[in-house]
Amino acid sequence: MPKVDRPNVVVFFTDQQRWDTTGVHGNPLGLTPNFDRMAQSGTHLYNAVTCQPVCGPARSCFQTGQYATSTGCFKNGIALPTDVPTLGGCFRDGGYQTGYIGKWHLHVPDEGKEREFGPVPASHRAGYDYWLASNVLEFTSEAYQTTLYDNDDNPVSLPGYRVDAVTDAAIRYMDSHHGNDPFFLFISYIEPHHQNRLDDFPAPDGYRERYQSRWVPPDLLKLEGSAHQHLGGYYGMVKRLDEALGRVQDALKNLGLNENTVLMQTSDHGCHFKTRNSEYKRSCHESSVRIPTAIQGPGFNSGGQIREMTSLIDFPPTLLDSAGLPAPPEMQGRTILPLVSRNATEWPEEAFIQISESQVGRAVRTQRWKYGVDAPDGRASQDSGATSYVEQYLYDLEADPYELNNLAGEESHKDVSETMRRRLVNRMREAGESEPTIVQAPVKRSGQRSVLPGESLL
Repeated sequence: MPKVDRPNVVVFFTDQQRWDTTGVHGNPLGLTPNFDRMAQSGTHLYNAVTCQPVCGPARSCFQTGQYATSTGCFKNGIALPTDVPTLGGCFRDGGYQTGYIGKWHLHVPDEGKEREFGPVPASHRAGYDYWLASNVLEFTSEAYQTTLYDNDDNPVSLPGYRVDAVTDAAIRYMDSHHGNDPFFLFISYIEPHHQNRLDDFPAPDGYRERYQSRWVPPDLLKLEGSAHQHLGGYYGMVKRLDEALGRVQDALKNLGLNENTVLMQTSDHGCHFKTRNSEYKRSCHESSVRIPTAIQGPGFNSGGQIREMTSLIDFPPTLLDSAGLPAPPEMQGRTILPLVSRNATEWPEEAFIQISESQVGRAVRTQRWKYGVDAPDGRASQDSGATSYVEQYLYDLEADPYELNNLAGEESHKDVSETMRRRLVNRMREAGESEPTIVQAPVKRSGQRSVLPGESLL
């Protein structure tokens, strides 16, 4: 394929954004008109999930196309190996200019903690030639004070609200790098992640007030957590992110690149506001793992809504395929382009999810069911996996999309649990994990609940 015909590729990557912050997923507050339009005119991955609901491991999966247990990046604080194929490296080797702007969170320096949060040496930038990033952006910046590090490891202070500062840098990159060779640009925001030192969600001035005490998702209404304190700021951050997406779209149009650029928006994981554990993520519940994902551009325009299960692990081979580049055999996901063109002859019915920090757990999700297990012996932060698990939950996502009624152990759902257990074990083996022992949940009576023949296979 001639160079001039190859599309540019841009990833708009948010941090800790729930799927139901978007209008196309039912949020009534009008937070995401640009994302919603992109989902409706392009391709909307309706059932997209992360394969690791924690920052560093999720990012390792996106950069390598491998499960975190395959690369060893199963928890925060583990460096991305330098000897594995990466998304940036594949685009660079395919003749693309490559750029990375924003949060990285995949480097562990030899010098010690004093340099842990900021610069990332060139040898650890995974194939990105242009670099304006911070290893852990939440610790080198504040809402209105953004410090990134350039190719020479020099600190660069950027003006404005942090979302705008990163977006300005991304637009400058696109303006200066479009030409004969296409570019691959990864824009990695920290928003709407909380500011760690404050344990708060600092929205732009005036934005928190717009959304405080407004719509609250059912799980956050029912379960105790921090949502009533934090949702206003969180929604304000989401709103500013969507405005930034609109600015990126406008810049592409202004530069004459919109018709030849693949643009993806997605997130590393969601946010459950301390309802499922004592923090905001690190569980396999929908609030942690379901992510808003849409793609526009060549091959994706008018793709419609894709209901099949897709995962963060599928995005690297998809982006490479969109550029006509081969995915390395090490990548464990698969391109979604056959789904978009409606030519897929087979596709997995379930997505596989791992968590190996705070708890060691595994889950599978189909369009109808979610089944999760947990290692019972306190292995969190020590091992990537376990040899034995216990059933933690089974949810009927059709009747209970916010996972408020745990059906694990229900007599009526015995066949569903057995089917999902087999699916989980198969997916663990496919990911390179050993086959575990799974202890079933205690049996309990089901009352009027029942499952019709064939429903366990949905």
